[in-house]
Amino acid sequence: MQHASQYSDLILKTLLFDLLVMFVAVALTGCATIGRQPALSEVDVMVPTTGTRGEICCAMAKGIPRQEALVQTAVGLLGRNRIEVGGRHYTPDCSGLVRGLYAVQRVDLYDGLGELDGGNGVGRIFTHVVEHGRIHYGPTVHPGDVVFFHNTWDFNRDGLPNDPLTHVGVVEKVERDGTVIFVSWVSAGVERYRMNLRRPDMHKTADGRVLNDYMRRKGSGDHQATRYLTGQLFAAFGTVLR
Repeated sequence: MQHASQYSDLILKTLLFDLLVMFVAVALTGCATIGRQPALSEVDVMVPTTGTRGEICCAMAKGIPRQEALVQTAVGLLGRNRIEVGGRHYTPDCSGLVRGLYAVQRVDLYDGLGELDGGNGVGRIFTHVVEHGRIHYGPTVHPGDVVFFHNTWDFNRDGLPNDPLTHVGVVEKVERDGTVIFVSWVSAGVERYRMNLRRPDMHKTADGRVLNDYMRRKGSGDHQATRYLTGQLFAAFGTVLR
């Protein structure tokens, strides 16, 4: 069993690093939610997804004090349109928010990656989690876990849904039906979002409860493979504080 577990971990890490190589190659630059008109060609469409949707996910694990403190800091920023934590200002985007929250807990999610102009924060955070934490897909998540998404906008401006690691947030809690509540930065500022991986294709239930928020704006010329809901765009969770 131990050898099987080690083998599975090796496969996961290999896939994650392959994804990072692909990510770096497309020269990514931010966390926007606005795409562009797609190209006419239907070839080479790639919708990068990881993990399994529709299974029993997610449940909330008991958090350690640092995880709980991080969540409290995130909730305290809701509604803000500037990111200032610990007396320091961070870039007003999704990666700046997550980096600032972790910095309060003495973790630099850009550690060892430099301050390169034009670099993408989501990819840097993903790399840090791969090297110093754990990438996973549930079924339990911790308060303060990082949550990654693909294809939230047309990162490489080719009109196709082939853009890995374009958005990131921080898990606040999980509701009884498995809906993950997370805090993230959007164009209006810091907001709560919802994601339900048991029913990733459903926006609302019959009684009006939101299961999955819209994370990508719809465009009249979107490619047929484009998806819009949080559960559809989910990439992975990441645990750093343990």
